[in-house]
Amino acid sequence: MSYREGYYFKKTGYSQKSVLGVDLAKHSLEELKNLWRKTLNEGLHGICFSMYEDGQRPGDDISMEQVERRVKILKPYVGAIRSFSCVEGNEFVPMMAKKHGINTLVGAWLGDDKEDNEKEIEGLIKLAREGFVDVAAVGNEVLYRNDLSLEELVQYISRVKEALSGMDIPVGYVDAYYEFSRHPILVESTDVVLANLYPYWEGCPIEYALGHMQAMYGQVVDAAQGKPIIITETGWPSQGGGLRGAIAGEEAAMKYFIDTMRWTKENDIPIFYFSSFDESWKVGPEGEVGAYWGLWDKYENLKYS
Repeated sequence: MSYREGYYFKKTGYSQKSVLGVDLAKHSLEELKNLWRKTLNEGLHGICFSMYEDGQRPGDDISMEQVERRVKILKPYVGAIRSFSCVEGNEFVPMMAKKHGINTLVGAWLGDDKEDNEKEIEGLIKLAREGFVDVAAVGNEVLYRNDLSLEELVQYISRVKEALSGMDIPVGYVDAYYEFSRHPILVESTDVVLANLYPYWEGCPIEYALGHMQAMYGQVVDAAQGKPIIITETGWPSQGGGLRGAIAGEEAAMKYFIDTMRWTKENDIPIFYFSSFDESWKVGPEGEVGAYWGLWDKYENLKYS
C-alpha cells in the first residue's frame, strides 16, 4: 500500500469508535500536562505550519533557514506538515519537510488579487512538478471570506488538476466544514475533501467540544460523496479570552488536543492540528485569542512542559 492510500485517506464508510473525552475534574493540572505530553510524544498525523516570528507577518519574506529550524523542531512529532502559501518563503516549507522525510499538504493562498493568485497557482504547480507535494490545496477559506466567486474558485481548482494530471497528486480545496454541503460542486471538482472544524469558533463549551467536532465531521462525510476526507484544521487557544461558551485556557487547550488525538487515531481520521507555534501577528485579525493556538509558544518552546 502506498503512503498516499494508507496515510492520508480512509475510504471506508462512516462509523465511529466511541471515544470519551478527558474529565478535567478527575485530573490535577500536573496529571493533565503529563497526559498532554504523552499524547504529543505518541505522534501526530500532521500539523499546520506557523511561519512567523515576533515582528513578522504575511507579506514578509521568510528565510529558508528559519523555516528549516522550525521544521526540525516539529520533525520528532509529526508525519506531515501543511503549508498555506507558495510565495514569500512559504515555498521552503514543503522543500524542508521533504528534506527531513516529512510528508506535505501544500496550499496555494487565493484572495481577491488576481496577480497574487497567479503567483500562488504557478508556485503550487512548480512545487508539485519538483516532487514536494503529496496533496495540493487550491485555496483556504476563500468562500468563507468571500474573496472569490464559486465559479472563479472552481476554475482555479480545475486548472491545477489539469496541470497535475497523471502525477498521482490529489487536489482539494480547504474551507469550513459546512461549505461542502452548501456547494456540492466543491466535492465534485476535487479528489479529496479538506475541511476545517472549529468548535471554539462556534462558541461551544470545552466539555461539549469533542461531540460537536464529531458532528461537524459527520456533516462532511454526508457531503463528501464517498471521497476521502482530511481534517485540515482544528484546535483550541491557550489564552486570549473567549467566544460565548468557548473559553480559551491552558486546561481547555490540553483537553481538546488530547481528545482530538484520541478520537482521530481510534477512527483512523487524518488530521492537521492547528497550530504549531503561537504567532503574534494574528492578534489583529482574530482578536487577542488569535495569537495563542500553537502547541509551542512564540519563542519555539513547547507549552505545558
